[in-house]
Amino acid sequence: MRNALKLLPALAVAALPFGPLKAQDAVTPETVVATVNGEDITLGHMMILYANLPQQYKQIPVAQLFDGILEQLIQQEALRQSFDGTPAPSVVLSLENEERALMAASEVGEMLQGVATEEAIQQAYESRYADGTGEQEYNASHILVETEAEAQAIIEVLEEGEDFAEVAKTSSTGPSGPSGGSLGWFTAGQMVPEFEEAVMALEEGAVSEPVQTQFGWHVVKLNESRIAEAPALEEVRGEIVSELEAQAIEDHVNAITGEAEIDRPDISGVDPAILQQIDLLD
Repeated sequence: MRNALKLLPALAVAALPFGPLKAQDAVTPETVVATVNGEDITLGHMMILYANLPQQYKQIPVAQLFDGILEQLIQQEALRQSFDGTPAPSVVLSLENEERALMAASEVGEMLQGVATEEAIQQAYESRYADGTGEQEYNASHILVETEAEAQAIIEVLEEGEDFAEVAKTSSTGPSGPSGGSLGWFTAGQMVPEFEEAVMALEEGAVSEPVQTQFGWHVVKLNESRIAEAPALEEVRGEIVSELEAQAIEDHVNAITGEAEIDRPDISGVDPAILQQIDLLD
């Protein structure tokens, strides 16, 4: 289905004379801006049309679009009234889909009222971050060499009492060598798997056996571990609200569809490619 009437091109719209609404005691979405054979067009109709314009049109100052939008609605209403045939199936189906989607969105909007209250947000925040973020952080150092034999020799030197940072400065081929092999704080998923597994298996202050990764052979020391501190509520408010609303929507949809009488005929023989054959609707 193709749109029978499109918004005037941007340059043409920009050339239209702009006349603001006459001063009124109160301008609302119900304010009538035109009447076509007794059918009112309101400011609300214009608002909806503007809200659904392609993004490139919204780069144009709204004052230059105002008259063009109103003219389009007038033309569409005149054409609608003059149509006395039978709407194409694609038109009827589009209207049904649009109504279904808008009414479903309205139901969700109503349902979400009162979901993300301050109390609910605070409870979710406290539940999630009662013990910090719950995410373990690790502070480790390593010495990177080319062979397992070199790594084993370094371990023997460390066992004799040599300082890890000093050995790293003189022996490590990695970029952290000059800083004593320190990697700072990191969490799960930030290091290659083999290295991460070795770190997580260590006690604080302990040194690993040789660990091979794609970068070479490592001698790893776990300096310290901790639970990350909880972020401030305002830092995660948006995330918490989204999660509360998403869960509420899922629960509501499941409840509504669970109570509905839904019949599903066997359509296993339907070729999914039929969805691309839009010409069948005409």
